[in-house]
Amino acid sequence: MTELIYQTDSYVKTFDAHVTAVDPESRAVVLDRSAFYPGGGGQPADRGTLVIDGVTYAVARAKKAGADVLHLLEGEAPLPQAGARAVGEIDWERRYKLMRTHTALHVLCGVVFRDYGASVTGGDMDPLDGRMDFEFETMQRELVDEIQNAVNAEVAKAHPVRVAILPREEAFQIPDLIRTKINLLPEGIQEVRVVEIVGLDLQADGGTHVANTSEIGKIRIVDYKSKGKINKRIYIAIED
Repeated sequence: MTELIYQTDSYVKTFDAHVTAVDPESRAVVLDRSAFYPGGGGQPADRGTLVIDGVTYAVARAKKAGADVLHLLEGEAPLPQAGARAVGEIDWERRYKLMRTHTALHVLCGVVFRDYGASVTGGDMDPLDGRMDFEFETMQRELVDEIQNAVNAEVAKAHPVRVAILPREEAFQIPDLIRTKINLLPEGIQEVRVVEIVGLDLQADGGTHVANTSEIGKIRIVDYKSKGKINKRIYIAIED
């Protein structure tokens, strides 16, 4: 089982670890601990490097495999052996942009749920760009402008962002914890990671976030469109 460093500290850029397994077919290694986010919930997987036995491997991406994280290696250098010491470094510039974007989407979700009672039906993101789908029957420019003003007002309030890992039963006592229309948490998951934008939003979430909304920057709604009778998509961009 890979210890997931990013779950409790999204700001870890470098880390020490040991190789626990090697997958030649995928050209990947498993580590006993990792700060690489393996993707999920609309957030892309991290990239970066691993230095193992003096060899620097570029990590194309991380990928979840059961309780482990696979680190897919680029290049043609011979793969290391299990037991080797590794020093990992994530692509921090890219990761931090994704952290800002992910938290911005939670601000958007919190505002829309609070002010309009609309549930999320989907979402996706790239560094400093994202989109989220909501249960709206109609959406017009005036409404979009209202939402944009409201989300930036919340960003400016500098809400702290907190992360907690709760027992499943305790987590599911929290009203409206699951904001998506479909509960994506399988029965076998006994602990739930909860991300709270204090005073605004509280959701079950596995991704990485900034520590305070003041780090996000300005949120601009760049487009919106209908994806169905009661499904409207909002596209955002993050500006410094």
